[in-house]
Amino acid sequence: MNSSVYKHEKLQLLRKPDWLKVRPPFSPECRRIKSTLSRFQLHTVCQEAACPNMAECFTSGTATFLILGNICTRNCLYCNVAHGKPDPVDKNEISRLMEAVRRMKLEYVVITSVTRDDLPDGGARVFSDCIQRLRQENPFCKVEVLIPDFQGNPAALEKVISARPDVINHNMEVVKPMFARLRPRGSYDVSLHLLKKVSSSSVVSKSGFMIGFGESRDDILQLIDDLAAVSCARLTIGQYQQPTLKHWPVAKYYHPEEFAEFREIAYQKGFQYVEAGPLVRSSYHAAEAGKRKCFG
Repeated sequence: MNSSVYKHEKLQLLRKPDWLKVRPPFSPECRRIKSTLSRFQLHTVCQEAACPNMAECFTSGTATFLILGNICTRNCLYCNVAHGKPDPVDKNEISRLMEAVRRMKLEYVVITSVTRDDLPDGGARVFSDCIQRLRQENPFCKVEVLIPDFQGNPAALEKVISARPDVINHNMEVVKPMFARLRPRGSYDVSLHLLKKVSSSSVVSKSGFMIGFGESRDDILQLIDDLAAVSCARLTIGQYQQPTLKHWPVAKYYHPEEFAEFREIAYQKGFQYVEAGPLVRSSYHAAEAGKRKCFG
């Protein structure tokens, strides 16, 4: 574990406030979704990353599919997804995903992946194939993808843009001063450049980040400004929650009123749609964002 985590060990004693308490995912609909995912041997970021909204999303019949396996080649200090050496790409994964989407009767699909630095294009071709298959087999289904940075490979990004999903999301995750510590194999500038390229295309651009790592208010406002400067259209801001004691500790639990303030600031900066709240994650209310005609 990074030695800087030990330096902040006392912060692990912070108690979760009442507004972060959520019900466990035990409803009949949750069990049905879990059963479908298990039957088709599919992963979701909801489960792998221990998302606090799993009960709400599963109950509403939605899930964010995790393709390219469930082993990430990176080890970001806030993330609960397993890391190590991934298995080879599963050639049948897309077909199983299509069947699951059909059985779940989804009208809005979110697809993300682990980071696959072991692949020449970072998995961009698989994203493209998923989008094209969904267009063919579920033409009325909206498609949002949450992509890694592809190590700044412009050809890889173009593969995804050319497949024409409805939304391309790429999360900044953390503020710039903490980026190198929390995302040591990523690049703040590379991620911003990726979003700028998406914004200049016909595809809706989206990003998100978490707060509570120890950043300052000015750090948060600067990240909002940086995303506005690359014309990012949609934004999510959520509270970081420490998955295990091995992960980066929580420095602060932001009050819902503080999230409301950041939401209003983002709208003032020109974002078309903003979700900001303690339990917000990058795919939270993604379908609702697509349906909204008016913003702010």
